[in-house]
Amino acid sequence: MSEDTAIIGKGSRVRLHYTLSLADGHIVETTRTTSPATHAMGSGEWLMVLEERLLGMRAGQSRRFEIAAAEIVMPPAPEPQVMSRDEFPPELKLESGQVIGFSLPSGEEIPGTILEVSEYEVTVDFTHPLAGRDLVWEVEILDVIPTKTG
Repeated sequence: MSEDTAIIGKGSRVRLHYTLSLADGHIVETTRTTSPATHAMGSGEWLMVLEERLLGMRAGQSRRFEIAAAEIVMPPAPEPQVMSRDEFPPELKLESGQVIGFSLPSGEEIPGTILEVSEYEVTVDFTHPLAGRDLVWEVEILDVIPTKTG
């Protein structure tokens, strides 16, 4: 089977353009204004519901998927954390509702939503910002590199 006819399966590497939006049309993330994304199926980088939608697609195909919030499996929401204002750069203007990336000791970055800001403390909600939201995912498959077998 040549790469042009390869079907996306578990373990495939996929090069694609995508736009992830909220149901109201607000764009969360897109590759359309940058370079295409390359994704290894099953790597855990993307939500399982997104990967499931790609299974069976081929290079050259485009699709639009509506994903209900109930389909999205997210870890349970942690309790909001109160952090010292000193843990943030002094020049960073913090506002309620703002989403900021926080680095974990593992090097992974997770989003946190600022709930409240006082002179000395900042309350942060680490519930994923897409939790409980209906999503629209538009994809254009550029290349499929199948799993090597044998």
